[in-house]
Amino acid sequence: MSRPPAEPAGSASSPDSPDGPDHQDGGRPAAVPGAAKVVSLVAAAEATALLAAAGWYAYELLSGSPVLSFWGAVFTLGLLLAFSAWLFAVAVFLYRGYRWTRAAALVAQLFVLTIGVPALTSGLVLAGLAMLVPAVVAIVFLFSNKVINHASRTGSAPPTL
Repeated sequence: MSRPPAEPAGSASSPDSPDGPDHQDGGRPAAVPGAAKVVSLVAAAEATALLAAAGWYAYELLSGSPVLSFWGAVFTLGLLLAFSAWLFAVAVFLYRGYRWTRAAALVAQLFVLTIGVPALTSGLVLAGLAMLVPAVVAIVFLFSNKVINHASRTGSAPPTL
């Protein structure tokens, strides 16, 4: 009796194989839609802005600016750094096409809207528009069919029967 041949390491059943969800026929990587690139860039730009804010906040904290609570300020700095890292991860994994990133990007954009609208209505027009325009564009693109279809990768779970 002969045994069936073993599947090679890069077989079609592997999510990272050339025929997996992130590749087209022929082994070439699938093209990332422009809308997904825009949303990823918006998230990465917001993460960079949060990182810059964290740097400025750390500088002010270390230069001796008066604060009511030192440990409260350290906590705020930690939140800025954590949110920045989270948004960078969302940007990278959305570009790669993971499903969970759409919800995470939507939540981030809603947070930006809650800051951008009051900034705009209080007279900070340029700052408000700099927050609102990319957030609205990202929200619109998050619900486009191309982004929904692109962001359908679930991870490296074994294939179901």
